[in-house]
Amino acid sequence: MVKKITKRLPVPHFLKHRRTSKKPGQAPGTLHFTGEKRLENITMHLYDYDVEQLGEYDITEIEESKPYLESPSKTWINVCGLHDVERLKHIWNYFELHPLIQEDIINTNQRAKIEQYPEHMFFVLRMMSFKEDTGDLNVGQVSIVLSKNSVLSFQEDDFPIFDPVLHRLRNNAPRLRKEDPDYLAYALIDTIVDHYFKVMEKFGDEIEALEDKILEGFDDDIPQHIHALRRKLIYFRKALWPLRDNLNTLLREESHLVNEENKIYFRDVYDHVVQIIDGVENYRDMILGMLDMYMSQVSNKMNEVMKVLTIIATIFIPLTFVAGIYGMNFEYMPELSVPWAYPAVWGFMIIATLGMIYYFRKRKWL
Repeated sequence: MVKKITKRLPVPHFLKHRRTSKKPGQAPGTLHFTGEKRLENITMHLYDYDVEQLGEYDITEIEESKPYLESPSKTWINVCGLHDVERLKHIWNYFELHPLIQEDIINTNQRAKIEQYPEHMFFVLRMMSFKEDTGDLNVGQVSIVLSKNSVLSFQEDDFPIFDPVLHRLRNNAPRLRKEDPDYLAYALIDTIVDHYFKVMEKFGDEIEALEDKILEGFDDDIPQHIHALRRKLIYFRKALWPLRDNLNTLLREESHLVNEENKIYFRDVYDHVVQIIDGVENYRDMILGMLDMYMSQVSNKMNEVMKVLTIIATIFIPLTFVAGIYGMNFEYMPELSVPWAYPAVWGFMIIATLGMIYYFRKRKWL
């Protein structure tokens, strides 16, 4: 018997289990990069702005940011690349970041979190967006450090996820230019969450395509597609639930870095996250329903096959009975000497077959 081999769908890189070589029992704040090297070199982009002006600079050393950090304007430094721990450590020490913040930035398996420190507020989110050229899902970790007069953001790669915020800065958005850095941190988080809606639309398209594929007919690859989509939704849900809880905590607690009048914007982000989570739950129910639909389709197909085989077997039961009788080796069988006995037996078998077919069709079994 030849065993059918079904081609297995490739697992997206962000769903693969990442193993870390960090040894148990190491001191808190031990630096160990757990991600993948996505850029050749770390890059830093500095944006210095206020109501009157916006300056954009590519810097190679963090000390170049000193004049901007000491000015009354607001400063945003976006760092792309997390593989060069020594260079990142130089940046962190310059801003006097807590060792736990440093550890979490390069631990790319972090769940979404919001933590308050004496001089900083630390945000970790999962960045998810689709590449326009390939349509692949780009997933990475984004860390944001909010200070009194500046914002630091760290990305695994140079994917332009923050382009909408830059566009608003360049077009002299009054609130973004006027408000304190906490509003910029909100804008960055809101941009990441807005990309989640696009991911949800993509999931919706995949679910519709799978439903059409199931309704069109039987396909051996459908269970794998359902399982792959289910894994993506589980991963997506794991990125959203902690963010919802942490945003809710941020809204309820007082903070010296987030102005009370700006918390309403973080509440809007919280509402968006809740809305997306509701959509994920609906999609998960739809996927379970599709799996049940597929299994029902397989079961119905099996029932149809069994029905046809049963009807064929039922038709041949009387024919087999007659053939069995005249296949016995008795010496005295009177009808064997009658000339019309052979065509009479054939006629009986044909009439019996046609009669059963007519009966099955009348009962709508055929």
